[in-house]
Amino acid sequence: MTTFRRLSAVVCLASVLVCSGRSARAQAPVDLLLHNGKIFTADVRLSTFSSVAVRDGRIVALGWDALRQQYRAERTIDLRGNLVVPGFIDTHIHISGDPERWVDLSGLGTMSELKARVTRKAEQLGSGEWITGYGWSEDELAEQRRPLRWDLDDAAPVNPVVLTRAGGHSSVASSLALEAAGLTPESDTPPGGIIEVDDQGRMNGILREGAQGMVRRLVPDATPEELRVSFVENLRGLLRLGITGIIQAGVGQRGYGDWESVYQEFAGELPRAAVQLRVPPNPERAIAMLDRFGRTTGDGNEWLRVGPMKFFVDGGYTGAAAWTLESYKGQPGYFGTGALIDEAGLYEISKAAHDRGWQMGFHTIGDAAIKMTVDVWSRIIEESPRTDHRHYLNHFTVRPPAETMQQMATHNIHIAQQPNFTYTLEGRYAEHLDGERYQTNNPLRSPMSHGVFVALGSDILPIGPMVGLYAAVTRKGMSGAVVGPGEALTMPEAIVGYTRLAAHLTFEEDDKGSLETGKLADMVVLSQDLLTIDPGRTLDTEIEMTILGGAVVYER
Repeated sequence: MTTFRRLSAVVCLASVLVCSGRSARAQAPVDLLLHNGKIFTADVRLSTFSSVAVRDGRIVALGWDALRQQYRAERTIDLRGNLVVPGFIDTHIHISGDPERWVDLSGLGTMSELKARVTRKAEQLGSGEWITGYGWSEDELAEQRRPLRWDLDDAAPVNPVVLTRAGGHSSVASSLALEAAGLTPESDTPPGGIIEVDDQGRMNGILREGAQGMVRRLVPDATPEELRVSFVENLRGLLRLGITGIIQAGVGQRGYGDWESVYQEFAGELPRAAVQLRVPPNPERAIAMLDRFGRTTGDGNEWLRVGPMKFFVDGGYTGAAAWTLESYKGQPGYFGTGALIDEAGLYEISKAAHDRGWQMGFHTIGDAAIKMTVDVWSRIIEESPRTDHRHYLNHFTVRPPAETMQQMATHNIHIAQQPNFTYTLEGRYAEHLDGERYQTNNPLRSPMSHGVFVALGSDILPIGPMVGLYAAVTRKGMSGAVVGPGEALTMPEAIVGYTRLAAHLTFEEDDKGSLETGKLADMVVLSQDLLTIDPGRTLDTEIEMTILGGAVVYER
């Protein structure tokens, strides 16, 4: 063999070895490969790629079309240019099972539709049976008013009825329900509770905040079996909305056991959940519950874990009860129903939780409630420093003084915000707030500018993340009017708030919330590129596919 031929043979052999090496790499097995898309990772650099490979429920590679030559996948999905983002994580949500006596009142357009649904349920259940329901909103009804007791009497004259407004801070009860509870306009109510009367001094059926329980306690309990099926269905329904993780906003000790039972059977098929433990307003009872529960924030696994402790410091705006520093618009001297606990009691509960290692996520809507809670927590954090407590305020609807926001930044007190409130509760804020308080409702940019950490969620008004993203970026209400444009976020910021920052709120940022090598493969494929379209089109965006731990769990 000539020297030339020997050299040619060596070159060819080297080429074969290189090619075979490439071939070997191309044969690396993975479970799932997505390609030909736009992968928005939501990492700190806001990186984008076109392909992602998944094995054993986690991301093994991110890159470009060359990944198709490096990996052999059991399933390969051509994204056809669609946008992929991390699975949405809702930081404040309420999911439960639905009793047979329950009526879905969401999305109604007229009072007649509401009454028709109640009538159908009465016909189904029979005379004398209690009827419950959830989801009505006067802002969505053509009549632009609340249903009152006489509407329910007309719809179901022989059934006691109690229907809860969207948001859960007020209900309307029928005459039979009010009579069964023995209520009169003079009845004593729990702290913060209100029995509304009309201009003639008659109960109109509206019960606000704690007064709701005076009727609700009479409704017969559903059986666990009755609730379990719909509970699982409601959790699965979140996957169709692109939600792969949630913080359930409060259950009792027994309620947490129900979640454990469901997740023992259906883990891997339902969104990952952190469940808040809701404690009563009595410090002694609250502390006893914490000790009896025997676990603390973070206990659990990647599917179900104990979340923060929850407590209500004040009421809300759907019941016009939030505790504010200034009077309500047009109501001189009315500051809401005040705090649901005094400062000493709040300190005692918070101190016990903090010292026991709990994270706290408290309901604070009015600026007076926010200020008191931040003052109390700041004192506790200074007395008993914890390097990474991640305590946070739920809602933060009325922006507090700048000094309070600076305190929050100093003591690492976070916010779980619901930007969709600006959209769906536009009418309530216009009724009760004015001036800067109205323009900065549910603030985003200003607390962030003070160094406060802000993650996003829905509080089921409504659940779908698209409304939250739309409102966060456009600051538009249902009417289309822009409210406080200075509080708006960019679309990348809003997506990050619903993903990576939401994961941080549950101490899981190393495992989920962004699409990075080694993290859980929770992803959503969208019908539109939210990063490039006009933000006004956000509400038209569909969830094409939801991927949970590398498994496709929903396809449109």
